[in-house]
Amino acid sequence: MIWMFIFMVLPIVAIAYVAWHIWVLLPVAALWKALIIALGVGSFSLLFLSVARKFDSLPLTVAQVAYDIGTSSLIVLLYIFMLFLVLDLGRLVHLVPRSWLFANGTAAAVYLAVIVAIFVYGNIKYNNKVRVALELTTDKPLKKDYRVVMLSDLHIGYHNTRSELARWVDLINAEQPDFIVIAGDIIDGSMRPLIEERMHEEFLRLKAPVYACLGNHEYYAGTPEAQQFYRDAHIHLLIDSEATIDSCITIIGRDDRTNRRRKPLKASSVGEAFTILLDHQPYDLDRTEAAGIDFQLSGHTHRGQVWPASWVTDAIYECSWGSHQRGNTRYYVSSGIGIWGGKFRIGTQSEYVVATISSDK
Repeated sequence: MIWMFIFMVLPIVAIAYVAWHIWVLLPVAALWKALIIALGVGSFSLLFLSVARKFDSLPLTVAQVAYDIGTSSLIVLLYIFMLFLVLDLGRLVHLVPRSWLFANGTAAAVYLAVIVAIFVYGNIKYNNKVRVALELTTDKPLKKDYRVVMLSDLHIGYHNTRSELARWVDLINAEQPDFIVIAGDIIDGSMRPLIEERMHEEFLRLKAPVYACLGNHEYYAGTPEAQQFYRDAHIHLLIDSEATIDSCITIIGRDDRTNRRRKPLKASSVGEAFTILLDHQPYDLDRTEAAGIDFQLSGHTHRGQVWPASWVTDAIYECSWGSHQRGNTRYYVSSGIGIWGGKFRIGTQSEYVVATISSDK
């Protein structure tokens, strides 16, 4: 019920609050005010149509534009709401004059310029993929030093298209990794754009084996369809199973916690090999430590994607982003190379991790 309140009731309240402020701020005829507000509400309604998969019957280009508008409107609404809230609080303590909020075209133009600047910055920040270097040392014997590219949350689909995926593949290949691991949410939701754009062909260009676990969005897409896509892409999907590399590294992939019947993590899974656990959602980190796992890669949080949602994820998770350690177990929670919804990063980053695993023996 609380999530229904957050995602349904709060946006409606925010829309009403923003609509009233726009109505009293703009010094134009009532018809123009109504059209501007209707345009905003219509854009936001596309978000619900996207979630309900109503775009799959539209031409692909139209569906992509509708998806971008609908999902971006949620973040735009958040920032316009915060702007008016700050102005209202400023007026309450007599720092903001009443004239800044009523029938003031100049103020409206300034506010619009501020919002546009924020989201231009956010889009540039999203498109700048940050390379995170990670050094992992172990007392377990390895046959050599291994270079591993670690990813999460690609969310390929209507907004992260094949051309974007191709750019990421080039970034990965440039690192010349020994293998690649992906901690879930490769797929955003609808399988339709992946199939029509034949996105699996981009994964076939990768020059190292790929291992992945499921994320919650694979369940939204439908796990049978997602698993077929992974087979076509030659991705080794690990669902409560493991794979071994050179007899000295074991990769364990957990089913996503969306499946409440997924198998528990057991200490017996850990042997003499260096163990990497792929678990999409970074919950119950103590269980990973208790199982004796050497390293866990997770994603899912996106660190909120934009500030101040990052404060929420920081409060929910023991580690919502970055490196973490419990006992002898190290963790990395990635904010993701891709993103769900609007392509904006404000106070967070899009990233991929390049890890070196070496033995100190």
